[in-house]
Amino acid sequence: MNKFDGIIFDVDGTLWDSTPIVKDAWNKAIEVFFGENINITADRLKGLFGLPMDDIIADLMPDKTPEERKEFAPTCFEYEHKYLSERAGILYPDWEETLKGLRDKGHPLSIVSNCQAGYIELFLEKTGFGYLIEDHLCPGDTDKLKADNIRIICERNGYKNPIYVGDTQMDANACKEAGVPIIFADYGFGKVEEPYATISKPLDLLELRL
Repeated sequence: MNKFDGIIFDVDGTLWDSTPIVKDAWNKAIEVFFGENINITADRLKGLFGLPMDDIIADLMPDKTPEERKEFAPTCFEYEHKYLSERAGILYPDWEETLKGLRDKGHPLSIVSNCQAGYIELFLEKTGFGYLIEDHLCPGDTDKLKADNIRIICERNGYKNPIYVGDTQMDANACKEAGVPIIFADYGFGKVEEPYATISKPLDLLELRL
């Protein structure tokens, strides 16, 4: 019998790395909307992914007013979706085998990420993982952040004892708020203090007693 009755995944830094493409999209969106060249890098985005999208935009453009950032966001998301539709993010190795193995062991699989509406759907389309993921949620769907969305996913799927797989302390903080343990993907973008377990590659999940 499985110890955990649901596994919830982060996307960026856990399932794939979209930063080489997203930085191109955001730089183009800034050029189109503001007529400026900020030169956002993939490494800078890696340090910000996991934050709510409004906070990422604020960090990247501190000289803009809140109103300007709000007006810019739809253009940013439009270019991000366009670029990711044309060029898929970099999928970490062996995720399809790992997700299939977890599902075969009886684990329901979901995604909760701090992204805009449509991003998770695009990830599932580009990877073909839609048949493996039963549910997903993000702030763009609910206007709520990760901790609340974890709770919602658990409630509507009947998870009583789920676990989350993520790669940053921001993920861990949301999990702590939601009362869910976290498995740290240490190949991702950040660090996690005192995780339930640590994996160095996706296939390691199949070796854990979940």
